[in-house]
Order: sequence, then C-alpha cells, then structure tokens
Amino acid sequence: MHIRLTLKLLLLTTVLAIGGCGGPYAGPSDAGPVSGYETVSVSQLAGLLGLRVVETASTHVTLKDSTNTVMIFTYTGGKVYVNAKAVCDVGRLDRTAGQLYVSKELISQIQSAMQTSARPRTSTWKSSGCVVIDAGHGGKDPGATSCLGYYEKTVNLAVASKVASLLKRSGVRAIMTRSNDTFIELEDRAEIANRYGADLFVSIHADSSPRSSTRGFTIYVARSASWSSRRAASAISKSMSRTDLTKRGIQKADYRVLVCTKGPAVLVELGYLSNHSEAGMLRNSSFQNRLAQAVSDGITEFLGRNIL
Repeated sequence: MHIRLTLKLLLLTTVLAIGGCGGPYAGPSDAGPVSGYETVSVSQLAGLLGLRVVETASTHVTLKDSTNTVMIFTYTGGKVYVNAKAVCDVGRLDRTAGQLYVSKELISQIQSAMQTSARPRTSTWKSSGCVVIDAGHGGKDPGATSCLGYYEKTVNLAVASKVASLLKRSGVRAIMTRSNDTFIELEDRAEIANRYGADLFVSIHADSSPRSSTRGFTIYVARSASWSSRRAASAISKSMSRTDLTKRGIQKADYRVLVCTKGPAVLVELGYLSNHSEAGMLRNSSFQNRLAQAVSDGITEFLGRNIL
C-alpha cells in the first residue's frame, strides 16, 4: 500500500512538471540579466532583420516582411521558427518596462534561415537639395518608455523638430515625416524621402536596454549602405561626439526606413531611456538643443554647407 501511494505521488509530480514547461514565460528573475548577456528588444530585432512586428501575443511574437515570417515563442523552452521551420531555441528572455528582450545571438541564427527579398536600389536616387527628418514612432506607437515614465516618441519629435528648424535657418530645405503625435507606417516614412529625392534621410530615435547601466549614442546604416550613407553617418557621429554622450559607434542594421529609402539614409539613437542619467538629459530642453545642433552640424557637413 505504501509503495503504491509513493508511485502515484511520483507520477503526479512528473505530470505537473511536464505540464509546467509549456506555460507562458513569466519574466526575468529578481536577479536581473545574467552578467555578459547581450540582448535586443523584439522591436529592435525586427528592425535589425528588416522585418516588422505584426503580432504580439502572450505565447509568441510574429515578425514579417514580404518574403519571411518569423515566430518567436516566448515561453520557457520555446523555439524560433522561420517560414514554419524551427531554427533554434529562444533561450533566455527578459521583460523590462513592458518590452521583451531576447539574445543578440538570435539575429545571426534567424538571418541564416531567412529568404532574401528584393530591396530598393540606390542607383535610382537623384539629388534634389532637401533633407527629410524622421521623428521615430508616434501616435499609437509610443516607442520605448523611459525609466522616468515618458515615451520615446516625445523626445524623438522634440529633437527632430529642432533639427529641422536649424537646417532651415542654414538654408537647407528640411521636410519632416511627422510634425505632431501621428502614427506613420515605416514604408511611408521612406516613401516621403523617395518622393522628394532627399539628399539625406535621418531617422531620430532613443534607445532602451534591460541594463540600466547601458548608455551612449549609436548611428545606424543599412548592411548594404551606400558610400554616401556611411559618409553621412560618420559626419553625424563626429558632431555627436561633442555632446556629453558616450560614442557607441556606427553599426549596420536593416531597419525598414533605411532599406526602403533609395537615397542616403541613417538612423540616430540619441541615448538610452533606460539609463537614469541619460533619460533625464534627453528630457531636458537645453540638452535637446545640443543634440539637435550636433545632428544638424553633421548633416550640413555631409551636404558641404556651413551653418550661418
């Protein structure tokens, strides 16, 4: 009788353990991210892969472009599928400030399984004497939430508006993709630059990380970026180095606004909203002026113009 009862308890424990493996991921432990663990948010992952987030559910996230569908199952033991084929385990997950973070190692694993899609060729671009300034996110898409409680979209618009104003004062024709709290599709932002034949497209953003110690500005170009895009990134990076922000360098990523823009295009991450010090700086109007001046100086240097 005692042996039979022991066996029943053992069987019940095993069933409960197996059943628990398929439940939704509850989030990181109180200990926080493991030391040395490099992460990106799911939205950043999508941008780096040239995809867009089309579905966010309790058990999975779906990323897509015209050719590929990537499904990331966000529970313990979940897998990553590319075009209905399992390619790897999802691994460690972190949830911070309402955002889901995954390992950077997923980038190369997903890329290797994706099918290549046709991209706009930069050879069709012709100079028109204007610059398009894109304030990232907006409307129903707030972007990252800072550790101080405000939204990324607010900082992006404030700095982008100041950049456009400075450029206009220097004699540059500056066009903004949005001038208020409006949602605009990524492809439509790039299309504005393509429609005007912009000499440069600059998308303004602010970054976020599960690590509050991460800080600094980053400039991005597409993996297949033209020489002009790289030169613009270098000029802006040089100017941004004169602010109080740490330089994180020029990196390559296939954000849709970069790969869908036919002319030179860069994306600027102003700093980290997840870092308490930088979140305070990015909210400060005077510091926003410094950032805008730095971005504007880089743009005018790229264009070969001098600010009056």
